[in-house]
Amino acid sequence: MNLAGWSLRDKIGQMVMAGFDGKAPTDEIRALIRERKLGGVIYFRRNAGSAPEVASLSAALRELAAEATKAPLWIAVDQEGGMVARLDQGVTVMPGHMALGATRSAKWARETACASGAQLMRLGVNLNFAPCLDVNNNPANPVIGVRSFGERPELAAELGIAAIRGYREAGVVACAKHFPGHGDTVADSHRELPTVPHDRKRLEEVELLPFRLAAAAGADAIMTAHVRFPALEPDGLPATLSPRILRGLLRDEWGYDGVVFTDCLEMKAIADTVGIARGAVMAVKAGADVVLVS
Repeated sequence: MNLAGWSLRDKIGQMVMAGFDGKAPTDEIRALIRERKLGGVIYFRRNAGSAPEVASLSAALRELAAEATKAPLWIAVDQEGGMVARLDQGVTVMPGHMALGATRSAKWARETACASGAQLMRLGVNLNFAPCLDVNNNPANPVIGVRSFGERPELAAELGIAAIRGYREAGVVACAKHFPGHGDTVADSHRELPTVPHDRKRLEEVELLPFRLAAAAGADAIMTAHVRFPALEPDGLPATLSPRILRGLLRDEWGYDGVVFTDCLEMKAIADTVGIARGAVMAVKAGADVVLVS
């Protein structure tokens, strides 16, 4: 769309995705859309009423955005399937990633994603923060586990790419996460800042492989991980804030030209280290396109 006449403030608003309370538009989210030109919203269970209520909420938010900016509003959700499904009334919650991984079937990964995407579209959701391309190679991991397709990076890549294509067939943008990989951590980035200590060769063979193949296959969007990778970023910055990882690796080396979302900046890996506001600026300077404050 033509951005002529847009102020810098308005353009910045389009780079932010926010969460809110309630099953109807609140005064706060109305103000963010009307006055700050907010680019996107994310639903959680606090927003999830019946299917007609969610569809009505989406329509109301989209109407607000159309009046405020003429730009389409991104409405996102974490609807991975299995244990991570924010919307569960009037929709079919699909099997989780590990269940699909056990089938070794890219066909089923694609079909379940397409079916889930079709339901999301009817609810007015056009962006799903799924699939997880993290490799489940650490049994002590407190946050990934069954959210992964499995312990083999090739399987995670194959089924993840199939899921991305399934969502696309339904008209929903899929966002692969958590780049460069949250599978081999013993800490949860919601609570602290984890580290993946392996050398570059090991990262290329395991953690990076699903994301590299998904990027090459044309993934529309990728979400960053609040995780340190010393072999990729020796200054100790988490991937979300690292120019070496987001620009150097993802954009320059891999030639990725899709949209880069941050994971939520309120997670303690960011909020308790650099802080949310500074983290947002650092993430954009590192190469993120949209910052998530959910």
